[in-house]
Amino acid sequence: MRILKAFALSAALFASAPALAAGSGPPPPNANFSFNTLFGTFDRASAQRGFQVYKEVCSACHAMRQLSYRNLLDLGLSEQQVREIAASFTVTDGPNDEGQMFERPGRLSDRFRRPFPNEQAARAANNGAYPPDLSVMVKARPDGANYIHALLTGYTDPPAGVTLMDGMNYNTWFPGHQIAMPNVLNDDQLEYADGTKATVDQMSRDVTTFLAWAAEPETEARRAMGVKVLIFLTILGGLVYAVKRKVWADVKH
Repeated sequence: MRILKAFALSAALFASAPALAAGSGPPPPNANFSFNTLFGTFDRASAQRGFQVYKEVCSACHAMRQLSYRNLLDLGLSEQQVREIAASFTVTDGPNDEGQMFERPGRLSDRFRRPFPNEQAARAANNGAYPPDLSVMVKARPDGANYIHALLTGYTDPPAGVTLMDGMNYNTWFPGHQIAMPNVLNDDQLEYADGTKATVDQMSRDVTTFLAWAAEPETEARRAMGVKVLIFLTILGGLVYAVKRKVWADVKH
């Protein structure tokens, strides 16, 4: 729990940092995500594993209020699986006939449960910092997917001569290199249902894929429409050119 709180604290600090500072770090390396190309698509298996990372590591402090449990159906999970996931959370509902709020298991239509009832409770649990919502975190900075992956895998010992401030950790890709968030991912920290080895790099890739999908779940549909439009315009252009040649074929210069 202490690690999760530190993660929330550092993420909140990053979210509130000035734009100039946020852009002052070294550019992250290209992680070659399948979705990060012009006609790319999301790796559904990776996104499902990424949801597991979020659920088991991040959700204790971070909300994703722009998602409902039913959205997980788009990741390829069955309705029964999603119903079980939703029901594993307790949701406050009401009022009932007596005017009282009550607790019930989550439903498909419910939004992802918030880890804290309100902002004040969240700040009280995280040394005054407010853990940011992760729904669109990938869009919070340029090249967000590569940055998140680099950040989660960028922890190392500080170089010689570098002194860290109290409570800070050295990260190669964080602006200024000193970050309050400790290294929250460790090899074999989770057990993936599909047997994939849960290395730090793999978990980082998976949770980044999930967050990228969550930020823009319509990406694939939009790109598919773009391809159809390009094909249509290509055919139309060819027909227009053929008509032009036919119309002007008998015109003498």
